[in-house]
Amino acid sequence: METTMASKKAGGEGGHEKEGSDGSAGSSSSDNNNSSNNNNINIPISGGHKHKHSRSISYDEKGIFEYFGWVYHIGVNSIGHEYCHLRFLFIKGKYVEMYKRDPHENPGIRPIRRGVIGPSLMVEELGRRKVGDGDLYVIQFYNRMDEAKKGEIACSSAGEARKWMEAFDHAKQQAEYELSKGGSTRNKLNMEADIDLEGRRPRVRRYAHGLKKLIKIGQGPEMLLRQTSNLGGNGASDGYFEGEFGDALEAHEWKCVRTINGVRIFEDVSDSKSGKGSLVKAVALVDASADTAFDIILNLDRHRRYEWDMLTGDLELVDSYDGHYDVVYGTYDPKYLTRWQSKRDFVFSRQWFRGQDGEYTILQFPAVHKKRPPRSGYRRTTINPSTWEIRSLNTPMGSDAAKCLVTQMLEIHSAGWCRWKKNSCSKFEKTIPYALLNQVSGLKEYIGANPSLKCETSAMVVQSKFSDVSISSSDFEDVEVQDEFYDAIAGDSSTSSEDEDNEGDANEGDANKGDTNKKKRKVKLKNVSWAISSLALKRAADPDANKELDPSITPVNIDASQFNGSLHKGTDEGDSNCWTCPSGRAFKIRGKTYLKDNAKVMGGDPLLQLIAVDWFKVDKATDKIALHPKCLVQSDAGKKLPFILVINLEVPAKPNYSLVLYYAAERPVNKDSLLGKFVDGTDMFRDARFKLIPSIVEGYWMVKRAVGTKACLLGKAVTCRYFRQDNFLEIDVDIGSSSVARSVIGLVLGYVTSLVVDLAILIEGKEEAELPEYILGTVRLNRVKPESAIPLEA
Repeated sequence: METTMASKKAGGEGGHEKEGSDGSAGSSSSDNNNSSNNNNINIPISGGHKHKHSRSISYDEKGIFEYFGWVYHIGVNSIGHEYCHLRFLFIKGKYVEMYKRDPHENPGIRPIRRGVIGPSLMVEELGRRKVGDGDLYVIQFYNRMDEAKKGEIACSSAGEARKWMEAFDHAKQQAEYELSKGGSTRNKLNMEADIDLEGRRPRVRRYAHGLKKLIKIGQGPEMLLRQTSNLGGNGASDGYFEGEFGDALEAHEWKCVRTINGVRIFEDVSDSKSGKGSLVKAVALVDASADTAFDIILNLDRHRRYEWDMLTGDLELVDSYDGHYDVVYGTYDPKYLTRWQSKRDFVFSRQWFRGQDGEYTILQFPAVHKKRPPRSGYRRTTINPSTWEIRSLNTPMGSDAAKCLVTQMLEIHSAGWCRWKKNSCSKFEKTIPYALLNQVSGLKEYIGANPSLKCETSAMVVQSKFSDVSISSSDFEDVEVQDEFYDAIAGDSSTSSEDEDNEGDANEGDANKGDTNKKKRKVKLKNVSWAISSLALKRAADPDANKELDPSITPVNIDASQFNGSLHKGTDEGDSNCWTCPSGRAFKIRGKTYLKDNAKVMGGDPLLQLIAVDWFKVDKATDKIALHPKCLVQSDAGKKLPFILVINLEVPAKPNYSLVLYYAAERPVNKDSLLGKFVDGTDMFRDARFKLIPSIVEGYWMVKRAVGTKACLLGKAVTCRYFRQDNFLEIDVDIGSSSVARSVIGLVLGYVTSLVVDLAILIEGKEEAELPEYILGTVRLNRVKPESAIPLEA
């Protein structure tokens, strides 16, 4: 499904630049096979075919966002058979339609399902799944008010899945904009029907209008059916070329020690005297999109890996979990590496995810698995722990060439590393770590030798034969079922006896994570170069309390000694199983001129004071902790505070945990401020603005790479529920609602007793009047012990 995106507006160029993309994923899912129904589509693997996909976005004369293309609709029908149908999905503004054939090539065809994007739709990325004989990337839709209503579509590449998620996010913004123009939200939604993908398919009597100038990119479904497990995609996210790309200052100090065939090899010299080995990385500029590089690295096909991977070319999938984690078995002949004549084998696990800025991270750990015990004639080898990080780069204006920066990082314990840095005539070049570092070189040359992997497909303008009349709510009056789009993906389209042009299956996507920013202008989200984000960064001004808090009210004296949480406050850096409150200087936030130059500045002191932290053990995820009789919010001292922000981080584990942070304000919130709009605003506004910046100050380097230091819009990554009452706002963050977040938090919990973690929370500024941003609150969690959590009584 390789495609690119384009946008048009009447009277000029109307670039619709993305602010961010949802990197969340959903619950685990098992492999699906095609059912025996007549409409099922098999997905064979044919080596060497690069998959392409027809899909595009544009704007009509009224500025309505349009997005269309071929996807797979997957699920289980009423008799328990799994199905996989090829469907044409079309999004126009906030409306969604699904067809069995391309409406551009078949004028007059009616959609089999359609509806509007409603406020309770959630879109999650479930990761990669085996469907038939091919690997697909699955997106799930569900109604967060009724999670039993859900459905799935699938794409052949991770990049294509990302673009569809961005399209639904844009559609939610369009729906929110229309809701904000006036009238009751409830009444407005009741006027329009949401698409239903589950159960009986409604009879649809009309079809869409206004598809006048659409941009068709890529090829049609004939290429979709020949997709292989080595899937390429196009599209780029924003970034700079050099250095670290995070929103918190890191302690790494990378020094380039060698350049080989255009690949730079670095060593982290910040902790060179620790004696624990060296942390090294190989970095290369690759002439392809991040989506393409990611798919090549993840692909296990031996014929393709033989062309670039000198060490782990023979790989076999042992087991797969939840779309973002698998276990791989490999063998290799080490004759060209060592004097050993016996063959070697190894087992390692891979865990991958994509950030909201489009960067891919792959973690690789040595592993053991009962399906692959030691093998006769082979010597079991432990592969060094390593990570891949792939980020797309900006390209010059007018250029269609995609570029990405590929980094492989690993820890080396061999003493030969130090000798190799000084003298290339070393035995280090005959070791596994050196072979791993050379994977980046092989990947760079492999892509360079295959132009089809890096060339963009030329765009073709399609003049539709449809009417020029734009879609309105009246076009949906004949839809019989008044449901939201959350059901649109779940139904099987091959079981109805109705005419196939009138009924069928459809995709659903009722999205509720929309951004309430009313301006149509979008600003590119760029990461800041390490050189800019170093200590030379000017410090941001402290938050103006007179602006965010009510200046007419006399501030109260907050005595933190009156509030005691279950996790005690630390007294010094050597204290453990405790919390402290760091300043915001280690975090980078949007500066006053961010909308013009994307410049970020050093954060200042937090606006709110952290007064206590609770560390609870619970049987299941628990919301509305602030209402618990023993919660400090319900104490006499808590009721006297002008305002309390309660952050409840629901940690999935066995048992489950709740980390509850209590932030207090010395004065009531100013209703007209950004904080006031957030506290008393809609859930859609909160989801689009609630931001968290993580940073692991001390801990295992693999955990640091997994967590990263990039700002994350939590409402777009996981499910957040908001509870406003009396003098407090509680935000319940369900980390278990995303499979990516679950896998990362599982890794963190495995090392939590040795980690020092900093968190900063803030409200994202998107208007000039809302800049510079300010740190709302911070917390440092110092080597927290899971067993110290206390049970929360019902």
